[in-house]
Amino acid sequence: MVTRRDLFKQAGVTAIGAAVAGGAAARTTALPDLEPSSARSLRELTMALARAPYHRDFKTVPMILTNRDQWDSAALDLVLRYQAGPRQVWDNTAIASPWLNLMRNAMNTQIWSFGHPNFLCVSATHGSAHLALYDAYIWNKYHLGRFTKGKAPTNKFVNEPAAAHANPRDYEDTKGVYSPHDNSIPVLQRRGAVFLGCHNEVWEFTMKLHKKGVNPDHLSHERMAAEFTNHLIPGVILTPGIVGTLPQLELAGFQYAK
Repeated sequence: MVTRRDLFKQAGVTAIGAAVAGGAAARTTALPDLEPSSARSLRELTMALARAPYHRDFKTVPMILTNRDQWDSAALDLVLRYQAGPRQVWDNTAIASPWLNLMRNAMNTQIWSFGHPNFLCVSATHGSAHLALYDAYIWNKYHLGRFTKGKAPTNKFVNEPAAAHANPRDYEDTKGVYSPHDNSIPVLQRRGAVFLGCHNEVWEFTMKLHKKGVNPDHLSHERMAAEFTNHLIPGVILTPGIVGTLPQLELAGFQYAK
């Protein structure tokens, strides 16, 4: 097993692969965190998640996960136990929707308008939006751009826009870090947002690839699902299934948003 911190260190390797594909991958450790200075609880969660074990060494995975070792249970538990807030979970299903923009707007409003620096924004990611959670290796090997209806030939959702390098102290900069010019997964992660992945989506999408004959290495379904799982981008927390995890988040006090 590896930790979230290890995954972020590996992002540099991912960036090389993405550059070949025509885009820059998540480089979460290249720039400082963007969590509010007064967000002590959020920072503690981020540090705890950095120490948590993540499972990215699967050989095969089954259709239904029944053992906590089959998903990122320790990291998910940390999110469920988070007591500061408010806490909001976004049910993100469409890659072509403004899902990252809506999360960014929610964070801006909670932090600066309502004065909640410890606001935790979580993406419960499945459907076509889940494509954004795979690294450049998987995008290249399986040509995932074809499944976005021409919206994303490469995984642009892990790019760091120029706005990511703007002065983080200027939260009113209309082209800065907190603006619509900076809607990207690694930037939102740097702000403390958490992205949850979905095993059921991995299983069903790889089943679709199998049926289409998109299987360059002639892998079994169980092995292909494991490969996709092992190539989730840094920081993503794998769950046994988003639609079944949403009730757990709501029971823990997260507000549902769609």
